[in-house]
Amino acid sequence: MKRRVLFLCSGNTSRSQMAEAIVNARLADRWQAFSAGIHPGKTVHPKALTALEEIDIRHNGYPKSVDKFRDADFDLVVTVCDAAAEECPLWLGKGRIVHHDFPDPARTGLMDDFRTVREAITQVIPEILAEFEEKTA
Repeated sequence: MKRRVLFLCSGNTSRSQMAEAIVNARLADRWQAFSAGIHPGKTVHPKALTALEEIDIRHNGYPKSVDKFRDADFDLVVTVCDAAAEECPLWLGKGRIVHHDFPDPARTGLMDDFRTVREAITQVIPEILAEFEEKTA
């Protein structure tokens, strides 16, 4: 049975979307990933989608409110920005919550910043998930 992880960000337009897509593309044998935002934006940032396409990941996500997942059970919740960590709803505490702040590439809008964050997510998130798997085995 796959474990379920929710990636939570403030807007759910870049970082959490990339994390969701990368996990679902590369770790789908063990994990099912979802993403949401505390204050979701209107669309996924096009440069986040381009950054994913550069590593052969097609993502059809859309920004979702964390409230959409109020009745969902997750094995793990990963907040990927400080704002989400500070505003993380208490009801998400049913699962384990881990925080790792990734810089917001949308602040600069530079493609290189989206690539840098994508690479950081590609490295850090699998480590977080593996550590969780080891602790709960």
